[in-house]
Amino acid sequence: MQFSGKLATAVHILLYIEKYQDEEKITSEVLADTTGVNAVNIRKILANLKSSGLVVVKAGVGGTYLNKKPEEISVRMIFESVEGHDQKLFRMHEHPNVNCPVGRTIQDVLEVRLQALQDELLQKMEHMYLSDMYDDMENILNNEESSEN
Repeated sequence: MQFSGKLATAVHILLYIEKYQDEEKITSEVLADTTGVNAVNIRKILANLKSSGLVVVKAGVGGTYLNKKPEEISVRMIFESVEGHDQKLFRMHEHPNVNCPVGRTIQDVLEVRLQALQDELLQKMEHMYLSDMYDDMENILNNEESSEN
């Protein structure tokens, strides 16, 4: 199973904004540099985050800012912002052989189970917050700094 990289990129963007929004003007070019993702794709993700009310992008003067406190931004909010609310996390193969007993029933066999897994994952995402990830990041950075001294 593989999800797109949009969630990880969006989290990276939001963590960067939280860390530096008071120190520098954060543009798509700055975010492209820190994420290693093309600025065009960064702008698409920012547009989704803005539409969801997670960030504010100031035209003219420029700059991107969080629109909510990090403790109010759940991973599920971020995920649904960049992937959509109706995104199926698990894909079925599209053309099973209906002449085969397994092929004819596989979608019914798996659908309810995969939906239960998706529901559980989304529920867990509701209880993970940007603030938790920010704290983890700061702890890692502090530990790196301590080891260097």
